[in-house]
Amino acid sequence: MSETVLDVKGMQCPLPVLRANRALRTLAPGERLRVLATDRAAVADFQAYCRETGHALLAWSEDAGTFSFLIRRRPADQEGQAS
Repeated sequence: MSETVLDVKGMQCPLPVLRANRALRTLAPGERLRVLATDRAAVADFQAYCRETGHALLAWSEDAGTFSFLIRRRPADQEGQAS
């Protein structure tokens, strides 16, 4: 399955989550977004964001100071919920 990549390295909280939110709105339900960030706060931010919006945080990792988050857009039957 293909994924869209969003590079927000160098941006500080809350910009990575805000940019990811904007990008996820352009994707179809079930599509994936990979976010690359350098802000350590992004780990907790993306966990909370996905919990609150219904998007699935499939995986996250860190390599040499760059965090990678793989998010799947929530199903269509959850579209009316918080975004």
